[in-house]
Amino acid sequence: MTTTDPLFGMLLALGGAPGQVSPLVQLIPFALVLAIFYFVILLPMRNRQKKVDTFLSALKKGDKVVTSGGIFGSITDISEQSVQLEIADRVRVRISRNAIVGYQGQEPVSTEGQS
Repeated sequence: MTTTDPLFGMLLALGGAPGQVSPLVQLIPFALVLAIFYFVILLPMRNRQKKVDTFLSALKKGDKVVTSGGIFGSITDISEQSVQLEIADRVRVRISRNAIVGYQGQEPVSTEGQS
């Protein structure tokens, strides 16, 4: 290696002697792992959660939905935490709003918990 090598010059500029590696250079792999973790795991999870929150806030009376337990029903009443579904003629159940995974006949909005 010659002293005109750009990488060698960069290492010297970061304060390392020719036989030593700068602590900043040692942190580069750690920073790369964090960046990969963020873009591969955290960012898609955040986007999926935003999509689910948007879906749940857009629910209204009359929507035909599917629950995480596989129950098909039509929304008859909505509160902040729960939803009342009519699952048969004059048969209504109250479930958690978070248990609704999608509209009938469409792909589930939330794919968490499914294989």
